[in-house]
Amino acid sequence: MNSTLSEATLTAQQWEKTWWESCNFSTFGEEAKQLTYANLMGLVNEPREGKWPVYDLAGRSVIDLGGGPVSMLLKTVGGGALTVVDPCPYPDWVGARYEAAGIVQYEEGAEGFDRDGGYDEAWCYNVLLHVIDPEQVIATAKRCASVLRIFEWLETEINVGHPHTLTAGDLNDWIGATGEVGFVNENGAVGLAYWGCFAL
Repeated sequence: MNSTLSEATLTAQQWEKTWWESCNFSTFGEEAKQLTYANLMGLVNEPREGKWPVYDLAGRSVIDLGGGPVSMLLKTVGGGALTVVDPCPYPDWVGARYEAAGIVQYEEGAEGFDRDGGYDEAWCYNVLLHVIDPEQVIATAKRCASVLRIFEWLETEINVGHPHTLTAGDLNDWIGATGEVGFVNENGAVGLAYWGCFAL
C-alpha cells in the first residue's frame, strides 16, 4: 500500500469516527438501512414479544467486521459467540451495551484481526468503502468463518469518507463466488449494491 493511500484511508477512518460522534443522539437512519442489508444478506426477521427486528441465529457464532456502534448483532437472539471488530473509539455506553448483550468488542481494524477464529459466520455490510484494505477484510472473513454474509455499495465516488470504490468483479474475485448486483432504494438505502451469503 502506498503512503498516499494509507494517509487517505486513515483520514477516512477519522472522518467516520467524527460522523458517528452523534451516535449519542440518533442512529435511526443507519439502523433503518440495516433492515435492507439484513434481508438481502439472507437474514430472516422474526418479530417477538413486540420487538422488531429480531434475527434468530439458532446457535450460530458471528463476527461482525466493521459493525460500528449499532451492530446488527444487537437485533439477534439465540447466538453463540458474538463479536464486533471496528477500529473507531466510540463512547463508553457503546461498549457497555455490547457487553450487556453478550457481544465482545475489539477496537481494531479487521484487516489484521487474528483472534477467536472458528466463527460460523462473518458479516460485512456497508464497511469496505471505509477500511484501509478491503481485500484484506474479506481475507479476514475467510480466515475467521465458514460463511460470509455481505452487503456493499458499488461504483461510488471516492471522497474523504470513502477512499475506495468497489466493483462486483473485485468482490467476486476476493470472495471466490458470484454475488447479486442490483439497484436498491428502500429504508434510506439507495444505490447500486452487491450482496449475498456465501460458503467460504
